[in-house]
Amino acid sequence: MSLYDNAAVLVALVAALGYFNHRVLKLPTTIGLVVIALVSSLVVLGIDLLSPSWHLREMLAGYVTDIDFNKTLMYGMLSFLLFAGALHTDLNTLLERRYTVALLATGGVFLSTFLVGTAAWLILPLIGLDLPYVVCLVFGALISPTDPIAVLGMLKRAGAPPRLSAIIAGESLFNDGVGVVLFIVLATVAGLSGGHEAPGAVTVAVLFAGEVGGGVVLGLVLGIVAYHALKSIDEHILEVQITLALVMLATVVSDKLHVSGPIAVVLAGLLLGNHGKRFAMSENTIDHMQKFWDMLDEILNAVLFLLIGLEVFAVSLSPMNLLAGAILVPVVLAARTVSVAIPVTIMGLWRSFDRGTVPILVWSGLRGGISVALVLSLPPFAGKDSLVTAVYVIVLFSILAQGLTVKPLVSRLLSRS
Repeated sequence: MSLYDNAAVLVALVAALGYFNHRVLKLPTTIGLVVIALVSSLVVLGIDLLSPSWHLREMLAGYVTDIDFNKTLMYGMLSFLLFAGALHTDLNTLLERRYTVALLATGGVFLSTFLVGTAAWLILPLIGLDLPYVVCLVFGALISPTDPIAVLGMLKRAGAPPRLSAIIAGESLFNDGVGVVLFIVLATVAGLSGGHEAPGAVTVAVLFAGEVGGGVVLGLVLGIVAYHALKSIDEHILEVQITLALVMLATVVSDKLHVSGPIAVVLAGLLLGNHGKRFAMSENTIDHMQKFWDMLDEILNAVLFLLIGLEVFAVSLSPMNLLAGAILVPVVLAARTVSVAIPVTIMGLWRSFDRGTVPILVWSGLRGGISVALVLSLPPFAGKDSLVTAVYVIVLFSILAQGLTVKPLVSRLLSRS
């Protein structure tokens, strides 16, 4: 199928299933789409088991594989979704908690990667899955960052206080970029990035610094250029086009320069969403800008979560793989708890936090499409199918179990304060 054919099918499914969810299930849109797509996929798998001659799974698996989840998200949708999220993030509130956000987005990701990777290396051999330690660390890196797309959608419903919301949103926006860079570095060390030999420690450090630092510079440069362009005119259609061009250009340039595109678009979005709105945009432009990016964000979010539900056709549902996923769910949650509690405890020596900050941060740390995209991007190796399935199980648990219960958890914890 052509790109247009795939897009037409996905948007039509999003509209039809979204309508069914709105009228019948009445779940949050993204979660409802995951549930419907997943249940539909499992029904198809059941029919395929009963009537294998129909080749239903084979046909739908081919369709899902043809879409290429990794390229669709990482090189298509992600930059738009991150920019939309950053555009609506209050920079002043974020800056008030900048040290906490920085600790969570860097030290927290590193610590979680080490904890998850080490635990997986120790536990998985007990069920017959023996993976090299560095490969387990790659798994830790791709599953540790919270997914900003899932988290920001959840924040709209949870009703968390502004300061706590700023921490959750800021961490998810930045730990995504850090996590992707860490994943690239560790995959290179593990020989899973197409390189012929593992780089040395100095090369690894330079690679990490270049990805992060280059993303920061690119984001600031493009953001400043766009800011001055917006400030010099008052034409809302053209100004929206400028922001759209910024995101697309940032994606292409970051890929060519081998710097972090997610970090670049987040910084540009924060600049234009705060300084730009105050000094470079009229009220009319701000209104159109928000409506455009809100609409694009909702559509892409819906398509992404529909794809997550359909990705069940891309995973191996063997008992061992499913068991690996079930075992690693509490491992990831435990690592998340430690990687959140330590930074919050450290910052608690100087700053006060809302009651229930740690459990809310832990439970609101949803995993989503980024983890699925990263694990699917790895080349074939012994144990990849098991890791793909484990990631899928963790993501589904995160979206369904955590996503559906985080709002009552926030309400319950905050009502006690």
